[in-house]
Amino acid sequence: MKCFVVLLLSLLPLWAQAIELGDRVAPWTLLDQFDQPYTLNDQAQILLVARSMDAAKLVDAALQGQPKGYLDARHAVFLADIQRMPRLIAKLFAVPAMQAYNYRVMLDRDARIAPRYPAPADSVLWLQLDNGKLIAQHAYSSAAELRQALEQVKL
Repeated sequence: MKCFVVLLLSLLPLWAQAIELGDRVAPWTLLDQFDQPYTLNDQAQILLVARSMDAAKLVDAALQGQPKGYLDARHAVFLADIQRMPRLIAKLFAVPAMQAYNYRVMLDRDARIAPRYPAPADSVLWLQLDNGKLIAQHAYSSAAELRQALEQVKL
């Protein structure tokens, strides 16, 4: 019972940090797959968050065949939580494979940012932003649904 209480109390700060509609999204800086820094700012209108490899694969499938700059044109940012991936695997295989993508992936290697955005592990969380404030959120569990949502974004 003591362990349960300790665990519950240790998770409380994570729940307190969860973002809600109307909240301002705190800016953060992460490196992408090319080790180039990106800072989330008020220009971002969509934040796609993948908390697992399966969710990241959904994003990749949704973006297949899209031209370079597709996400940028939609003011969309893709954040991938890779903290559960063994560092050696990430360094030798996963990140080099991501360098072939024609879109940027902001890599949260230490789970500093992604836990702020709770999402089902098998879904992509779509956070709709307006001048840095969260105005809507959706979860997509299929690449087709995500692709359709991205295609409906006005440029």
